[in-house]
Amino acid sequence: MRARSRQIAVGAALTLVASGLGVLSAPVASAEPCGGLGGPGSSLLGSFFGSSGSSGGGGSNPRGTQQPLAPIRSGNTQSVGWVTGPLSANNTYDRFGISGTDLGISWDNGTGQTLMAFGDSFGNCSVNGQQWRNNLLLRSSDDNLSDGITVPDAVPGDSASGSIVLPATPRYAEQIVPTLRLPEIEVTTIPTAAIAIDGVQYLNYMSVQSWGAPGRWVTNFSAIATSRDNGQSWTTDPMTIRVNKGVTIPGVAQVNEANGRFQMNAYAKGPDGWLYQFGTPNGRFGAAFLARVQPADILDLTKYEYSTGDVARPWSTNVADSKKVVDEPVSELSVSWNAYLKKYVMLYGDENQGSIVARTATDPQGPWSPMKTLLGRAETIGGVYAPYIHPKSSGRDLYFTASRWSDYNVMLLKTDLDALK
Repeated sequence: MRARSRQIAVGAALTLVASGLGVLSAPVASAEPCGGLGGPGSSLLGSFFGSSGSSGGGGSNPRGTQQPLAPIRSGNTQSVGWVTGPLSANNTYDRFGISGTDLGISWDNGTGQTLMAFGDSFGNCSVNGQQWRNNLLLRSSDDNLSDGITVPDAVPGDSASGSIVLPATPRYAEQIVPTLRLPEIEVTTIPTAAIAIDGVQYLNYMSVQSWGAPGRWVTNFSAIATSRDNGQSWTTDPMTIRVNKGVTIPGVAQVNEANGRFQMNAYAKGPDGWLYQFGTPNGRFGAAFLARVQPADILDLTKYEYSTGDVARPWSTNVADSKKVVDEPVSELSVSWNAYLKKYVMLYGDENQGSIVARTATDPQGPWSPMKTLLGRAETIGGVYAPYIHPKSSGRDLYFTASRWSDYNVMLLKTDLDALK
């Protein structure tokens, strides 16, 4: 009875705090993701989604604005090809109703298949609303990444097929996590990290209250949604909500002002058996923080331990004790233990430098190496952001996806890990 009463009390507190009462929010900017001056990439090159994600349609190219991917090369990194869009080998416009999307967070589902979660996505750009979906899922069993990522056809009801589709619309990928789509309350829900544990899929996402200046936005909370059918259906666990309202309720792990440090996240399984969660505040200009938890306790915020930076007491169960492990600015990031280097590899965008960078460390709490530029400003023309490590990288080649704002689609790249030694 006490546990049930506490759950009701926590639920009421979360509802009250997450409602945004008394919270000032950033102004909403208008945008046309299918080719207008604004854009969904949230880079310094353009503004963000407005309250509806679109100003309509009627005159745009139905297939969006994607261009052929000219080779991208730097001293250690090169492009492989488009993963999404009508010009990709996957032709996601005709096969999944996707003209544009971003992110492509990839993880092994536990049986060798790769699942990929995408952010705000668009279909036919010429229709009202541009077939906006707040998030999507694609699947692949491709083991050879040297020539790109192949996504199979989607089949209604088939949880191993290319995406989630309905019998009536077998070429239209369905949204996976719901969104209120209410201006200044919740305009979208965007995946930031994912992992599989004992056959269950865990997707960490952020609830975006409003978009502000480029690279800055306001979140209501981050939370974990789970799927037990390989991503076909998802359910958010309310006890995993990390409210971001600058409020602390003693004894309620979900409502602590320090939870603002874990609004965007990255998961990394360590060889020591711990699951590490790297977090950043909303936007692209915060530092990176670190938590760890036993995989079986991923849904219990009271079991998380936070890196304190204190040699005498390196971990604390109080999120307020967490100290940054990587200095700002850290944008969307991914982290993975790499068997080739025998180190953790972290990728993220440096918004100030306009670059995609890498760091390495023997321990997740650091010290992390100095930044190594994978793509400099010259290679990121068009707004390249959100580097996510692919789980099937092997040997010295590290494969990762990244998004380009000007085309609003996801590409695959690879980098030579010898450059990070």
